[in-house]
Amino acid sequence: MTDADAAQTASTAPSSEQDVNGPQFAALLAARLCHDFISPASAIVSGLDLLEDPSAQDMRDDAMSLISSSARKLADLLQFTRVAFGASASAENFDSRELEKLAQGVFAHVRPNLVWDIPPTVMNKASARAILNIAQIAASALPAGGSATLRAVNADGRVAITADAGGPRARLRPEILAGLKGEALGEGLGGPWVQAAYLHALVRAAGGQLGVAVEDDKVSLAAWVPA
Repeated sequence: MTDADAAQTASTAPSSEQDVNGPQFAALLAARLCHDFISPASAIVSGLDLLEDPSAQDMRDDAMSLISSSARKLADLLQFTRVAFGASASAENFDSRELEKLAQGVFAHVRPNLVWDIPPTVMNKASARAILNIAQIAASALPAGGSATLRAVNADGRVAITADAGGPRARLRPEILAGLKGEALGEGLGGPWVQAAYLHALVRAAGGQLGVAVEDDKVSLAAWVPA
């Protein structure tokens, strides 16, 4: 998806736009993060229960493997979330190579793979957060696997970001599309919607634009923010 395509499909603020500063939005975002963390955390507890069960000592190796893989997934998600959702507020600039590690950490636990086509560079907070959220939304567009290619170009005083996700049954849920347009949540799940709405809000707050295109077995996202 080109920068021109992004301009054509860029979202505008409709009258039904969600108040991202309100308590309901905060509650939905907290619920989304808890949903992401609860699965690996519960798996760690299950592994520990197996280790403590005298009748399950023959499953000790399986328990240790479960604990190890789940702890890695939880750590990867936590590190990703600190930057993607703004908890790492003290940093104003980010090395793109560190952003790649965060994004690849998330893709390590899902079916699709990530092609990171961004050269080593320093990125401001808005573009860093946008890139990570776009990467995770691109991963969610590929439930049956595939490949997502992420690119970013710094030119003319702005950072143009694109993600092209291709694979079998590539799609975006209706609530994600609504969130990317800045529309309030209607029918559907709040978890997928809230990240898309957050991405829309942070791009617009930075003075940029966001666009999306869905075709057969392909989803493209594009954004630009001031450099």
